[in-house]
Amino acid sequence: MKMKAAVLDAIGSRFEIREVDLAAPKAGEILVKIAASGLCASDLNAIDGKRKLVPFPAVIGHEASGVVVECGTGVTRIQPGDHVILSIVPHCGTCDYCISGRPNYCSTAGNAMGAGGLFDGTSRLSENGERLNHFLTVASFAEYAVVPESGAVVIPKEMPLDRAALISCAVLTGYGAVHNTAKVKAGSRVAVFGCGGVGLNIIQGARLAGATTIIAIDVTTEKLDLAKKVGATHIINATTNDPVAEVKSISGGVDYAFEALGREATIQQAWATVDVDGELILVGLLKNGATITLDAGPFVNEQSIKGCYFGSANLAKDVPSLVKSYLNGALFLDELISQRVDLQGLNSAFDRLRSGEGARNVLVFD
Repeated sequence: MKMKAAVLDAIGSRFEIREVDLAAPKAGEILVKIAASGLCASDLNAIDGKRKLVPFPAVIGHEASGVVVECGTGVTRIQPGDHVILSIVPHCGTCDYCISGRPNYCSTAGNAMGAGGLFDGTSRLSENGERLNHFLTVASFAEYAVVPESGAVVIPKEMPLDRAALISCAVLTGYGAVHNTAKVKAGSRVAVFGCGGVGLNIIQGARLAGATTIIAIDVTTEKLDLAKKVGATHIINATTNDPVAEVKSISGGVDYAFEALGREATIQQAWATVDVDGELILVGLLKNGATITLDAGPFVNEQSIKGCYFGSANLAKDVPSLVKSYLNGALFLDELISQRVDLQGLNSAFDRLRSGEGARNVLVFD
């Protein structure tokens, strides 16, 4: 089928809206009409070359929702007409990681992402007979996408699809970092460095977990004001205050510090705010090959550091829970959308993301 897609030809290039071909879904795959796709820092990392996430040329986009149009053979859990949230953590069910209960690290999916294809290594996308690559097995900056069945979760049709898209990545990562990776306890003290799409969802994840002190640190007033709306009890503008000194003044130190920017300087600051027996959780993605230097002294206080990938998410459990939380008013999503754009507005929207403006821009289709 022919469709419009935002094609990125190389690292550092601009999106071009072109007509491309999308092949029908193969066994175990589904065709989805994309309704919305959030613009994420992971997309930007690929566009700017901070991380090598996909071969080019490619169709980027991964934080998405839509409506199922067609199912390939062997698909049993999903049917045409279903509303779905798409995910960058599909799983094959047969590799060592899947068998050991860690489907987020599915080696089949990982190999597919590295090759820019789907599980069989091939692409469903092409232009004038030449292959285009899929970004993270999703490729949602397009009118349609073919994805693995295991990379989609059916949601109730009363869930608005533009807000559902945010759950696909930003919400799952931030909320999951709190509830799955760190397992934040009620009554805890929490600091969050970086209040973009993921950081804001760490904040509201901490609120939902019952943390009593939630300190948001950022450099923009707009994001800090939004942090207060979604659950921060205190805010610190790092351009005018020493965040380490301020966090210690407020709380004496925190039980959990989350770094959501992927920068060595803020990782060092976050580490310095952790109290005895506390934990630093690294949620932001560092550049490929990056190293960090940390003060080793706090280790004698049994402080620890933990990585986080996609909020240690369990799609089958977390997505329905988050949708339910939104529908009952506990999870804030409307407030997170800064601007809705069309395919032609992608380049400008990513320029805003680079400059740190807003929480989440969302690509929407009529």
